[in-house]
Amino acid sequence: MSTTSNHNLGLLVLRLSFAGLMLTHGIPKLMKVFQGDFSFGDPIGLGAGLSLVLTVIAEAICPVLIIIGFKTRLASIPPIIVMLVAVFIVHWEDPFQRKEFALLYLFGFLAIALMGAGKYTLRKML
Repeated sequence: MSTTSNHNLGLLVLRLSFAGLMLTHGIPKLMKVFQGDFSFGDPIGLGAGLSLVLTVIAEAICPVLIIIGFKTRLASIPPIIVMLVAVFIVHWEDPFQRKEFALLYLFGFLAIALMGAGKYTLRKML
């Protein structure tokens, strides 16, 4: 396998793993929205409902776009923002272990934003 193939395979693994794992957080929040339950934290003063909707976009919609490789760099921005809020506002006073997952997601999505989708995307395969 060539270096380019390894690079593209690595980007695919990165996209599928981080975005797929983020869906485990986003889908339950999406279900809350579908059920009409807009109770949620309001860490930056936008209101609970809007905070929930923006988080659903970042944790459920954007990961799907990242998985299929559509507008990957742009789709990585909302999860990065949500993880910045999680680390530096929501969990700022918490011990490091409580911030660790948000930091891992932050750096994973930052890497995806910097490197893009690679050649293994749904669009390129069709």
